[in-house]
Amino acid sequence: MLSLFSRRAARHSIPSTRAKYIPRPAIRQKSALSPPYLLDDYLPKYQLLTPVQEAKKRSEAYAHLSNCNLCPRLCGVNRFKSRGTCLIGSDVVVNTIAPHFGEEPCLQGHHGSGSVFFSGCNLRCVFCQNHDIAHQKNGFSLSPEELGEWYLKLQDVGGVHNINLVTPEHVVPQVVLSILHAKTLGLRVPIVYNTSSFDSTTSIELLDGLVDIYLPDFKVWNPTTSKRLLKAEDYASVAMESIRAMYAQVGDLCFTSDGLAKKGVLLRHLVMPGHEEEGKQIVRWLAENVSKDLYVHVMEQYHPRAHVGQKRRMTSGRAKDVAEGTVEPGAQPATDEVKKQLRYHEINRAVRLDEVGSVKAAAEQAGLWRFCEPAEQAGFHL
Repeated sequence: MLSLFSRRAARHSIPSTRAKYIPRPAIRQKSALSPPYLLDDYLPKYQLLTPVQEAKKRSEAYAHLSNCNLCPRLCGVNRFKSRGTCLIGSDVVVNTIAPHFGEEPCLQGHHGSGSVFFSGCNLRCVFCQNHDIAHQKNGFSLSPEELGEWYLKLQDVGGVHNINLVTPEHVVPQVVLSILHAKTLGLRVPIVYNTSSFDSTTSIELLDGLVDIYLPDFKVWNPTTSKRLLKAEDYASVAMESIRAMYAQVGDLCFTSDGLAKKGVLLRHLVMPGHEEEGKQIVRWLAENVSKDLYVHVMEQYHPRAHVGQKRRMTSGRAKDVAEGTVEPGAQPATDEVKKQLRYHEINRAVRLDEVGSVKAAAEQAGLWRFCEPAEQAGFHL
């Protein structure tokens, strides 16, 4: 016999035809701090090197300085005696060493990224934002050992979250020696290799075990563009090989719970005015050939610098007549349009937001989903 409570429950029970629960398909977590990109703790890779491995890297670094063949320029000079395209010898020339707050927030944190801005470069980008440093030998000379001691000052006095080596492609042997020396002095923060991607795979191999975060910039895609704007026709093919080698070493970008990046690849692409189609080619290639989980920063910071927008160089003879407005081809008087013509006029403007947006959309369509974006609230943007 049913109790009063049971009879009431039976009268008000849910019909047996109720809908069955159907589980929703799993949705990938759109957060850089979700597993497997979250680390409990992190020990920099150089701390794991054995004395034998360290000795081998020192030997290789000195050998490359004696016959410089690490960079794709393959100058082959003895840097203890002469200089190649990069303008730098066996020591490094540094323009600025300081905590830096102009990087991605996951690198700069609250105390800054310990940035070392090297003078010289193995590219000649006509729009270089640091052309006064990269295209000239401006700064002070340091031996690899002195450079390593500066890392300790950045760590112990500046309290920085990492050591950020900016434009180091042409000083890789010295960088190797400096990191190994700094390790003996007590360095314990991650190393960031901040590069244009014009690196050889041999160079990246020498850095294996020393670099925790690779920060490559994939600039342009077409050889004609790279020849004109970077003065390196083979730029894209070199960048593809080096970026794959970087990713093979350190994988996807990973963070500790404080939002700071500790290991992996953070790839930048600076969208160039009028060259968004090349940007689309780049992001598609990254998704198909590196990883769809690659952490990408599509940047809109381009503005004309260096040689862009400057008056054309004066030359002798007929070219000088044209430049000064005397004649045009055909011995006709020069027009105002000719007189106003500027160097690299096709990129002599800021990039438009629709150009940046089209590259970002192409990246998403290709399957990339981990983007460095402005935060919707205070704190790091992840």
